[in-house]
Amino acid sequence: MTSSPTRPGVSRWWRALSIVLLLVLSIGLTATISLYVQLQAHIGHLQSKLSQLPQIRQLAVLMDQDQKPAMLVTYDPVAKQLQLERLNAVKEGREDSMQLWAMRPHQAPQSLGVVESKFKAVAMSATTEQLQGATSLAISVENKGGVPNEQGPRLPWLFQGALVNKAL
Repeated sequence: MTSSPTRPGVSRWWRALSIVLLLVLSIGLTATISLYVQLQAHIGHLQSKLSQLPQIRQLAVLMDQDQKPAMLVTYDPVAKQLQLERLNAVKEGREDSMQLWAMRPHQAPQSLGVVESKFKAVAMSATTEQLQGATSLAISVENKGGVPNEQGPRLPWLFQGALVNKAL
């Protein structure tokens, strides 16, 4: 009688170990995918918050006649706003208005508007085109309500300073 050769089988322990390793690998892969999706969502959220922050692209420190800082002007192209902050105690009179002007080489000054408030910080709407090519900003004292662009400013300038493009 001849005995048939026995087939070597796989141990139950090896089978159990391979199933456990497959489960661990599946859980690890699922966790990795989940973390990747969460990371992408977090990056998107941070990018949207960053786009809402003021993006100061241009600024000017306007100086008085004694070359002391009188007003800080910053421009946020996303909000399309000029932010003016008074650095001294000079205020316009009851019948006067301060008017902001953009100055370009070899061109007449262009009015950016009248500083309406006597508060320390004031926001004025402005477009990028209004500041395009401007090399400096200045403030003149005008009659109440300001003057039209065609009339031009009353000189001498109350405050004046270079407009600087901020590096990104």
